[in-house]
Amino acid sequence: MSTNSNPSTASARRHSISHFGARQHRHKSIPTCETSHPDDPIPREPGATPLLNVTPQLRKKFGSMQIPDPRSSAESVGTSTDVSTDSSTPSTPLTEPQEMDEFTDKVEELRPSSPDRSRKRRASTTYASNSDDIRKLLGSGTGTKFLQKYCCGDGCCMAEALPAPEGQPERVFLQPPDNDAFRFLGLKMGSLGLDSALTNITELPEQKVKFGAIRRQSITEKFPEEAQHDHKQEDVNVHAPRYMKPHPPYSIYSAPIYNARELTKPGAEKRTFHFDLDVTDYPTEGGVDFKVGGAVGVCPPNDPHVVEDILNQLGIPRFQRDKPVRLLTKGGRWPTIWGEDEARELVTTRREVLTWTLDNSSIPPTKPLLRLLADHAEAANERQVLLFLCSAQGQAAFCDLRTGPHITLQQLLHAFPSAKPPLEGLCSMLNQLMPRFYSLSNDPHVSSEREGLEGRRLIELAVTIHETPAYTGRLRTGVGSGFLERLAGKFIEAEEEAERGGKVRRGGGLSGVAGRGLGLQVPMFRGLMSNPLSKEFISDGPMVLIGAGVGMAPFRGFILNRLKNASCANKIWLIQGIRDAMLDEIYRGELGAHESEIKKIVQSRAKSPPPVSEHDEGVDSHSEDDNIPAQVVPDSKGEKKVAKYVQDEVRHQADIVWFVANAIDGRVFVCGSTKGMGEGVESALIDVAMDKGGLDLETARQFWEGKKGGGQYIAETW
Repeated sequence: MSTNSNPSTASARRHSISHFGARQHRHKSIPTCETSHPDDPIPREPGATPLLNVTPQLRKKFGSMQIPDPRSSAESVGTSTDVSTDSSTPSTPLTEPQEMDEFTDKVEELRPSSPDRSRKRRASTTYASNSDDIRKLLGSGTGTKFLQKYCCGDGCCMAEALPAPEGQPERVFLQPPDNDAFRFLGLKMGSLGLDSALTNITELPEQKVKFGAIRRQSITEKFPEEAQHDHKQEDVNVHAPRYMKPHPPYSIYSAPIYNARELTKPGAEKRTFHFDLDVTDYPTEGGVDFKVGGAVGVCPPNDPHVVEDILNQLGIPRFQRDKPVRLLTKGGRWPTIWGEDEARELVTTRREVLTWTLDNSSIPPTKPLLRLLADHAEAANERQVLLFLCSAQGQAAFCDLRTGPHITLQQLLHAFPSAKPPLEGLCSMLNQLMPRFYSLSNDPHVSSEREGLEGRRLIELAVTIHETPAYTGRLRTGVGSGFLERLAGKFIEAEEEAERGGKVRRGGGLSGVAGRGLGLQVPMFRGLMSNPLSKEFISDGPMVLIGAGVGMAPFRGFILNRLKNASCANKIWLIQGIRDAMLDEIYRGELGAHESEIKKIVQSRAKSPPPVSEHDEGVDSHSEDDNIPAQVVPDSKGEKKVAKYVQDEVRHQADIVWFVANAIDGRVFVCGSTKGMGEGVESALIDVAMDKGGLDLETARQFWEGKKGGGQYIAETW
């Protein structure tokens, strides 16, 4: 590899690259082992390249398929390059960005400069230059306290804090609301009293939404599409409203669940479920179809129990909750997904609005929302606390509120029970409830050829349940994952009930007949078929697949595609990070006969079982049935180190990574959470380039940035 020696040109190149590796990098040398030779810069194909075993049975299963439909996901399967391009494959618009001050990432360690004055003064370090850096600094819990010594300039959170009276300790002069929901907020209000002077209180924004009465005759004449729409509670909880358009003129499709199963074992820290969705009747959309590596958008409704509780807290009479109303907006996209920015008049119900269009739990509370609650709080102490959070004096408390435990609208209404704002006002303050995107965990063409499907077309998803603490003492689930978990629970329960009644035999797995009888559906749409994983996938060429947790799911589709194409069913390596192989490993045994040869498992929290006897001190940390050897390798000093995280295994497999990265048609895919895994793998890749290629830090970053621009390094993280 050649580099540009012109200083000015090199400087220009440094300023032209994106954020790859922009954070402070701490180099970790790659180990010297069988698969990692730091002194060998030549990219060599590994001598014992594992082959995906394509047996006669697999050839019969995957190789004798009929020529796929032109719309099929197999368009790119039989060719050596991916035919999808940004110009030829329309993609769904990205989800609207969250607010810049939504803080979710982990606090990064900040090292103070050395007090040794004999050493040279270190260069200035910029800890926060954008919203992402602020998120890392604030983190969760005590973020504001941590940032105080680094915070300066405009809008300092403590600049106008309420001081304690001279000679007296700081204490609360206001009686706080006496309920668990308020105590869970953990607000530090200083010397706030009912008569405390508050300044710079947030102004209440203009209300842009209004409800109006409507007669059944008016619905028939003015809204013919809504004339046949059933606004009963049972129907609203199942079907998305017609006015929600993921990409007009196409509507949300209710995909029947063909099968569902839990991939993780009891005791797993994060539960993961697998879904087979029937998309046989999915409408044609401009010749675009589901394909390996693609993603779908799921439009989840809010939890019906949470919606009912919010309606109760707002004091909305029961007879009004499911009564059709005329909804008028003054502009914007709401309540559609990606509709035009325009005023709207449509028919809906209050329950439908709260169920499908308002995000009442994903985004931290904003000052306009708190100000709306304050304006409608009857209790003086509740009103003062809410105004305090909207003022300059309460800026620190507001920051702690947003960076601490997750706060939802439901909790705020319980914390301030006298605040009962109108639903129209909440519609102007809350964000749009946006789709959740999930990568396909299969090659749709391969799955559709499975035995017994009788011409049905299936797509497959893997969903990990996201949970956070709630004021009730229990864990609350995310909107999308919680919705899918409820569906999976009903499906699996029906199957187990049928098995207990002797109606079906489980055999190798649940049959799905009883579950399908429930008629469960997932509101979804085909989207992001041109996302990086789909666009850059090719059906041949060496690949390194690096995934953690559910991030491994799309790689299952890649490998299934390779199994179908016997001529190129080799040169593929999978590094899969999990917590404990006995509990958390997903899709185990579903990647071909030689799965263990192409896959490296990295466990972050597994514990070795105790020796079977007093003399068995050297027992392997896995049983023979696990087929997962302990990743113990000697480093350059002869010491043994165990790969605990994905980034550690990337360094251990430096030879393979370096070979694939420098191959003409090589691809390095990374999929998983940005928090921890994504950043760690990025650092490990930089270390590989530095040690294997003898590059300095900046050139190593530019190396991977060039691979990213050339479609050879693809990172899909969230």
